[in-house]
Amino acid sequence: MLTTQLQGEPLTLLPEKAAYLAAHQTLLVADAHIGKAVSFRRWGVPVPRGTTAETLAVLDTLLQRTACRRVVFLGDFLHSARAHAPGTLGALQRWRDAHPDLDLVLVRGNHDDRAGDPPAALRIRCVDEPYRLGPFALCHHPQQVANAYVLAGHLHPCFNLSGRALDRLRLPCFWLGPAVGVLPAFGAFTGMHRITPAGGDRLFVTADGRVMEVPRG
Repeated sequence: MLTTQLQGEPLTLLPEKAAYLAAHQTLLVADAHIGKAVSFRRWGVPVPRGTTAETLAVLDTLLQRTACRRVVFLGDFLHSARAHAPGTLGALQRWRDAHPDLDLVLVRGNHDDRAGDPPAALRIRCVDEPYRLGPFALCHHPQQVANAYVLAGHLHPCFNLSGRALDRLRLPCFWLGPAVGVLPAFGAFTGMHRITPAGGDRLFVTADGRVMEVPRG
């Protein structure tokens, strides 16, 4: 993992594609898209099984590593209304029961509008963007918010690395601009979107269990 400074506070970027605000004991997770695979299978599309369990297992790992007291999901927690399938909700309930004291907050995103809020039994506080936390505004959609640095999701950012001796690599990345930062998609079954950074933006790619800053010329 790699720690940088934003708004005078440490922000730790984790290779599992999440971020940790130590001053607030808060883990940030963008675009989990839980239930996306079951949604696709309902349409008859053959996709991998076990992606919900994989996503929750990675989340468990991060809870142990950071000892956080709060998780804020930066939108698109459930992929669609079909994510309310009994198997998916059962897995979520078992995970929630294993962490009864954890504060969970969902900043609603565009997929949450279609999927609806998670069941009340999961005890997830659902709020509209922006959700203010110290000097930060936590959002789903990247946007500027007055007097705050925005941390958001939605874009599923990735960056292409290439060179003479290097095959082209498409890697998920953290994209930190002057006023808005975008986290990579966390879910085990999500796509990626290549971004074009502007001058002054900082990029951090994740690969092989590491977070590395991309040198900018």
